[in-house]
Amino acid sequence: MQAITETLSHPATSDIELGAVLHALSDEVRLSIVLAVADGGECAMGGIDVPVSKSTCTHHFKVLRDAGVLRQRQVGTARLNTLRDEELNERFPGLLDSVLSAARARRGAPSPTTAR
Repeated sequence: MQAITETLSHPATSDIELGAVLHALSDEVRLSIVLAVADGGECAMGGIDVPVSKSTCTHHFKVLRDAGVLRQRQVGTARLNTLRDEELNERFPGLLDSVLSAARARRGAPSPTTAR
């Protein structure tokens, strides 16, 4: 059996655009994906529970990757996702923290810093 090898493109930090990030974070499914990765750390696409089909889920991950919100790496047949929080904070200080805090507050979930 041959391993799946796919090169995944990611924008350089300097190429991340505010409009693309805001668009990526404006969808409820994508926002729930970002919250799951922010709270749980690196995880596979299949490890995040979203109420959409696999092909739609793949599309949402691609939008997040293309916008510069997530970094994906292929490990065997799994794509592992990490949040590009440091790069986003370098490019747009405080933006991601504000969006995640507002999303958590709306859902009634404690933020990781207040849950400690």
